[in-house]
Amino acid sequence: MSENFKQIAAADIADVFFNLEEFGETHQIDGKLMTVIVDGLEVVERSKKQSERGRIDGIFKKQVLLYISRKDMGSLPPIGCQIMLDSSKYLVMDAIDEGGVFSITLGAVKS
Repeated sequence: MSENFKQIAAADIADVFFNLEEFGETHQIDGKLMTVIVDGLEVVERSKKQSERGRIDGIFKKQVLLYISRKDMGSLPPIGCQIMLDSSKYLVMDAIDEGGVFSITLGAVKS
């Protein structure tokens, strides 16, 4: 990838995807307000794929897939750590750096 393309993509992350008038929503992550994208459909698809591969680490009453800018979040949270999303506790089930955007799957443990 050219350096120019990387700069354009980085600008699009902030100006388009995380724009509060487009896809972004404000949520509190570990006490800090951040602009995130919550994706309810993709988490269902990823859950199906993990189930098909036999990779189910527990039973969750709720799963949430967040996209957060690396710039806002800082470091990628490790799998298994606890994160507070607004006023609810979740465990990080999966975390991937997708070129400046963190894709983080959270699960609220049921049993």
